[in-house]
Amino acid sequence: MMSRFTAFLMWLLHFLPLPVQAWFGNAVGVLLYALASERRRVARINLRLCFPQMSDTERERLVRRHFRAFARSVIERGILWWSSAQRIQRLVQVEGLEHFQAVEHGPVILLAPHFVALDVGGSWLSQYGNMFSVYSNQKDPYFHEKMLQGRMRFGKQLLLSRQQGLRPVVRALREGRPFYYLPDQDLAIKDALFIPFFGVPAATLTTVSRLAEMTGAKVVPCVTRMLPHGKGYALHFYPAWENYPSGDLVADTRRVNEFIEQRVREIPEQYFWLHKRFKTRPEGEERFY
Repeated sequence: MMSRFTAFLMWLLHFLPLPVQAWFGNAVGVLLYALASERRRVARINLRLCFPQMSDTERERLVRRHFRAFARSVIERGILWWSSAQRIQRLVQVEGLEHFQAVEHGPVILLAPHFVALDVGGSWLSQYGNMFSVYSNQKDPYFHEKMLQGRMRFGKQLLLSRQQGLRPVVRALREGRPFYYLPDQDLAIKDALFIPFFGVPAATLTTVSRLAEMTGAKVVPCVTRMLPHGKGYALHFYPAWENYPSGDLVADTRRVNEFIEQRVREIPEQYFWLHKRFKTRPEGEERFY
């Protein structure tokens, strides 16, 4: 019932100008911060591990800002699900598209870390051409279906369940579909290595390096960020990585985390801190959450 009400609210609000939606999302974020005690605790632990040099007061301010950014991302997703393609195009500033265009005629992995506006980048890209991505099943079936419908609105997009494994991913890459890939969640130790993330060992998927090795795909990182005061979004493409894969799986996987760290330092409130990034621990280590 709650998911249907949330979707209805998103639909109502998507008619409003983005600055008004941003204001409403910030207000919802303040409420979520007060009510979501478990996720507030997770965010605090993550930030304490990643930014030990910050004072408690600085980290708490960052937690509050993150809740506002996260709530905005949910509310503003209504634009992606129901607004016209033209409106979405107007709202997104694209930077560095030439880096993608230089390699788009071969296999490409678009490395898109978990920043709260990543669905905006995915929506813009789905209008640019036929992509594919991998999804995880959501706990709520209604919201899960809405999410899939929203991500497949434009063109002929391909969405693969994570449970399908790597075989269909390799096939789609070899067919020439760019892969919009989110590499930075803790999915246990299968197909992962413990690689430092802000100095803390984190179960990190090795998929980027292995796929690049199997398919010859170029890796082009891309990050979508919210602009202040509801002024839109910026989708930034970075140059394709040279000498990747290097033949050293540990070094290649470390490169993924190091890139994400650099971007997090630029917009720390927009990284997805509500996820238990350090849930899986090396054998014998105490759990954080």
